[in-house]
Amino acid sequence: MPRVRYEVAMSLDGYIADPNDGYDWIVHDPDIDFAEMFAQFDMFWMGRRTYEMMARAGRAEIPGKRIVVFSRTLQQRDYPKVMAEVEPKSLATLRDQASKDVWLFGGGSLFRSLLEVGLVDTVEVAIVPILLGSGLPFLPATPHRQKLKLTSQKTYKKSGLVSLQYDIEH
Repeated sequence: MPRVRYEVAMSLDGYIADPNDGYDWIVHDPDIDFAEMFAQFDMFWMGRRTYEMMARAGRAEIPGKRIVVFSRTLQQRDYPKVMAEVEPKSLATLRDQASKDVWLFGGGSLFRSLLEVGLVDTVEVAIVPILLGSGLPFLPATPHRQKLKLTSQKTYKKSGLVSLQYDIEH
């Protein structure tokens, strides 16, 4: 069964975007093979704000990938090549339609809501060596605790990135 993997970059002090939703602080390490990383997925789940940021950057579509945007405000007719979903029951069915894993891409609030209904399988965070001081938190406040099991770790010496991968303990 395809896994839903929350892959995200985070500042050392726990933010996934700066106060202006910016991400220019995220460093790229030449040792990370992004083509290999993207090849592991055929579906992307993202929040509206993340999708709108990608659309502004000219990436409203990703060839060979299905994008699902979670939004209460976007209209399907305005975005015919993007599917908008909000019902958790339909998400398990949607996940099962993927032939590869699903990348939960951006959106701490979306991560929290999917985590709370048991739809996230792994958390894969690249810790960027920067302190932002404020911004969009990795995980907005939640009353639930979630146990994780470390499955992989890697340090990228050229950039100082630290990659940590955890399985969600259900």
